[in-house]
Amino acid sequence: MTDKNKITIFGLGHIGLPTASLFADKGFNVKGIARDDEKLRLISKGISPIDEPGLSELVKITVENGHFTVSYDEVEAVSSSNIMIIIVPTPMDEQNRADLTAVKEASKTISQGLKKGDLVVVESTVPQGTCDNIVIPILEESGLKAGEDFSVAYTPERAIPNNTIYEMTHNARVIGGYDERSADRASELYKHITVGDVIKVKNLITAETVKLIENTYRDANIALSNEIAMICEELGVDAIEAIKVANYHPRVNLHIPGPGVGGHCLAIDPYFIVETAKGKGMQAPLISTARIINEGMPQHVIKLISDTLAEVGQEIKGSTIGLLGVAYKGNVADARETPAKDLINILKEKGAHVYATDPYTPKEGIRALGAEPVDMGQVLNCDCVVLVTDHDEYRDIKPEMVKSPIFICTRPILNPEDFEKSGIIFRGIGR
Repeated sequence: MTDKNKITIFGLGHIGLPTASLFADKGFNVKGIARDDEKLRLISKGISPIDEPGLSELVKITVENGHFTVSYDEVEAVSSSNIMIIIVPTPMDEQNRADLTAVKEASKTISQGLKKGDLVVVESTVPQGTCDNIVIPILEESGLKAGEDFSVAYTPERAIPNNTIYEMTHNARVIGGYDERSADRASELYKHITVGDVIKVKNLITAETVKLIENTYRDANIALSNEIAMICEELGVDAIEAIKVANYHPRVNLHIPGPGVGGHCLAIDPYFIVETAKGKGMQAPLISTARIINEGMPQHVIKLISDTLAEVGQEIKGSTIGLLGVAYKGNVADARETPAKDLINILKEKGAHVYATDPYTPKEGIRALGAEPVDMGQVLNCDCVVLVTDHDEYRDIKPEMVKSPIFICTRPILNPEDFEKSGIIFRGIGR
């Protein structure tokens, strides 16, 4: 690699750190920037602060060979690089609007060290039009012009926890550019780290839209399954069986119902489309309704718990409720936007004593959600057990292990008949 292949990456989180490591592993000289000093300290020693298969090895190797370093001088890092990649968080504010503070701050910093010939790439998930209306105007405060003096591209990440490295190096990569040269430069850049297709779209806003469509589709699909499941419960229909059989139709692909959605994408990205639509004087009723349904699923789980406790003459107040899993999905530690958080909060508000276990999420993470961390045996001995996360470890739970009279299974990974034969009251979403 030449001196012209120096990259500065803003954001060293679940996507930024793997991205930095992959480029460094391909011989690029990469500087990583983050606002977390402890994270920077660990990375500088070759230690990954993120638990992700294959990432620790990549970080260690690329730090030790000098291709990956961290920087505390952001402007200097930009001045000494010719490629800048923004992969900072874009959370929601209290009004369900995108908080673009980190994106704006990174853009401002880049503008202070931007040079002719540089390439700026945005990977952060953003509302449509963010690159054109916010990022580029800030970058042009440098006195340089996009398209004439520097290039701008947008490429959304497509990776999930526990499989991030593989997906980053094998999934198709979508590229949108301010102009054709910007798209071409970004396409050539990402070909270094992926064997998947690199697909160029017409412009920046199209690439931004692609990312939001992908996650909004999944959110709406899950909402449909959840709504069907709740109706099936009232009808006495096994929704899990019905959905699985319906999916044999060649043009049907329903997801499986559950206690809600979480993670850094599905629970947030649909609101970005709603926000953009409102800015144009439009409504997004389908997308908004899907969000309402999925956000309401913890309340539905509470109803299942309350109704089932009533069958044995108990109520939520004063009961011990044990949660199996707090992560938002199976076999990962990630508890961002997990439906378990709302479930815990509601249970505590109603006077329950809430305990939880999770083989991946650390005890401090469980405490941060508001539950008391205990081992699985203690959870299975509570007045009511609620399986929240479909970790593989829970697929081996046998009725004889459960001392509780009630088992609420929000993920269809156990056979109800096995538990019912043992005298356990078994309830599940859609069952």
